Amino acid sequence: MHTIPPGNTSIASTPLTPLTPLTQRFISHFGEMGSRWGINRTVGQIYALLYVLGQPLNADQIAEYLTFSRSNVSMGLKELQSWRLVKLLHHPGDRREYFEPPKDIWDIFKTLLEERRRREIEPTLSMLRDALLETPANETDQQAQQRMREMYNLIELSSSWFDDVQRLSPDTLASLMKMGSKVKKLLDVRDKFRMPGSGSKTKSGNDHPDVHQNAKLKE
Repeated sequence: MHTIPPGNTSIASTPLTPLTPLTQRFISHFGEMGSRWGINRTVGQIYALLYVLGQPLNADQIAEYLTFSRSNVSMGLKELQSWRLVKLLHHPGDRREYFEPPKDIWDIFKTLLEERRRREIEPTLSMLRDALLETPANETDQQAQQRMREMYNLIELSSSWFDDVQRLSPDTLASLMKMGSKVKKLLDVRDKFRMPGSGSKTKSGNDHPDVHQNAKLKE
């Protein structure tokens, strides 16, 4: 929990500035997109309001801005807190709670990805891991496990990549994303040098470091 600097009294005392048509369109669009991302429409609009205004707001102010009921705002804020997409603040002399999103857009991006992995990817990995530890009862189960193993390896590889991305600084991550197709060209050149007959010492396909990288399940 954080405290708003004592000098910043305008947040509590100044009347709300009316939303412009531009900000209203942004907030409305976020609400519509929220349902497609698995987020409640109300939650999407609350987050969009906090993000675009760039200042802490309390639940009453949010309800007034969006013409939502106080109870809907409270539930939406709890949902955003569970996603770690807003933080709780207190203003000196004001018992009300204020909320604001992370200030750095890259922190928002990485937090959202991390939470989606925790909620969606990790349960799937756990289920697949348990299924692959079972002894197949027949050939049908053996074939099913093989398909599950392929899925497990792909998801695990993606998760390892995600862990690496999480450790990158915002500047490094931005530079990497800007490279775009250049990354693919570098990988293509690498693979050409590894192909048999290229004139350099190569490894067999089965020894390629990208093949069966996660064939062994983590204990």
